[in-house]
Amino acid sequence: MIDWELKGVEFINCNCDYGCPCQFNARPTHGDCHAIGAYRFEDGHFGDVDLSGLNVVGMFSWPKAIHEGNGTAFLIIDERASEKQRDALLSIFSGENTEPGKTIWNVFAATFTEVLPPEIRPIHIEIDVEERTGTVRVDGFVKMVGEPIRNPVTGDKHRARIDLPNGFEYLIAEMGSGSSTAQGPMPLTLENSYGQFANIHLTNKGVVHA
Repeated sequence: MIDWELKGVEFINCNCDYGCPCQFNARPTHGDCHAIGAYRFEDGHFGDVDLSGLNVVGMFSWPKAIHEGNGTAFLIIDERASEKQRDALLSIFSGENTEPGKTIWNVFAATFTEVLPPEIRPIHIEIDVEERTGTVRVDGFVKMVGEPIRNPVTGDKHRARIDLPNGFEYLIAEMGSGSSTAQGPMPLTLENSYGQFANIHLTNKGVVHA
């Protein structure tokens, strides 16, 4: 197994209501799951391959709950990545070189029946976890906007967090609202649905507890 480590931020937008029942081992809001995830890695490596400063966007879809399988995945890899860096990121996101069940990508990989060929594109990502804001753009493929949840009466920003001390993705995630559109092989439209902003620090052994 090749040792790897990734540290950065993520913005996830799925079709569930705010809070996302999947985070609590409950069934998804509408019975199915469609999501877009944007990742900006500030530091990282795969063996001796440096992965610092690279971006990845993933689209994921399941006809029922995630654990029931039959999912489809499609990745967009930062065009700035070299061939070795691309191969490294694809290996990590495919769940390879990872202890079973220790990362979200390893868990997801077991639920996919179709993995579409990746695209190599310029990826623009801005994420502020504390402020619960994010903008993501991949021309011709993806546009994402994240913002805080608003009080329906006053319009004030609402703050809520999910704490998963034994999770396989993050330790604490800030809750927000996301709206996204996707074109290409996995078209998708989301409006004011579950948004998740988190600092992530993962290795082939799972989430790093500082």
